[in-house]
Amino acid sequence: MWKFGVERSRKTVHNWVQKADLQPATDANPNHVALDETVIQIDDFQYWLYAAADPETNRVFHIRLFSTATTALIERFLRELIEKYDVEDAVFLVGDAQHLQTALCRHGHLFRYEKHGNRNAVERIFRNIKQRTSSCSNCFSHVKPSTA
Repeated sequence: MWKFGVERSRKTVHNWVQKADLQPATDANPNHVALDETVIQIDDFQYWLYAAADPETNRVFHIRLFSTATTALIERFLRELIEKYDVEDAVFLVGDAQHLQTALCRHGHLFRYEKHGNRNAVERIFRNIKQRTSSCSNCFSHVKPSTA
């Protein structure tokens, strides 16, 4: 940042990038992308968590939390994923979530129903997130859901 005559700490710049959602896209170009959704319970509220991961590396490409589940929100999630990463030509591996299949089909993306196998990457991620969310919810039950 000193090149521009502005002095800011790395932490400040990192916070700006995070807040603006300006994470750079990588050069990743996977052949397959595992997609899935899960419901997370925080107190009396339910949230739908969508994630996309590379089944070969277990790397999470994109993750998004919504307060409701609609095809329009899934399409938004997919649009964000495709804008950030070169996955438009990938085969998307999906489970039983019919609205995921509908959104992919509606936009002409290739997908394959897969119950186990390569989708295990995203399943492991969800299991870990659910464990952490449950712990967080137990510790911070007095906090508003938006804060949690």
